Amino acid sequence: MTPDTPASAPRLALFDLDHTLLPIDSDFEWGEFTTRIGWTDAQEFGRRNAEFFAHYQAGTLDIRAYVRFATEAVRQQGPEAAAAAHAQFMREVIAPAIRPQALELLRQHQQAGDHVLIITATNEFVTRPIAQALGVGEL
Repeated sequence: MTPDTPASAPRLALFDLDHTLLPIDSDFEWGEFTTRIGWTDAQEFGRRNAEFFAHYQAGTLDIRAYVRFATEAVRQQGPEAAAAAHAQFMREVIAPAIRPQALELLRQHQQAGDHVLIITATNEFVTRPIAQALGVGEL
């Protein structure tokens, strides 16, 4: 704390999700999961995903086109199927990836009264249940 910061000033604890709180990339894993459950074609999805990733690396990503691509399977399946698939994704992919050290770090900040937020570029459909599983209400 600096001399001009009041002792009662709220403190923020900002966390990235992928490869930080989780040792995986939730967006990538969701894409792989949708292929495993038969919602996407492995070759076509992989080709398009690699193309988007190359644009991301080059700084030329059309984010709207990527979001349409990343959410296409969910939109085609509908809300009930999407919710059931996401619950399965949480059980099979996310829950095993949650590390006790990450949970403890989050709890320490929460117990200290810090305002804890998760910051991610991955869409909310994939990440909101993950934040909830981590005990973080702000995404």
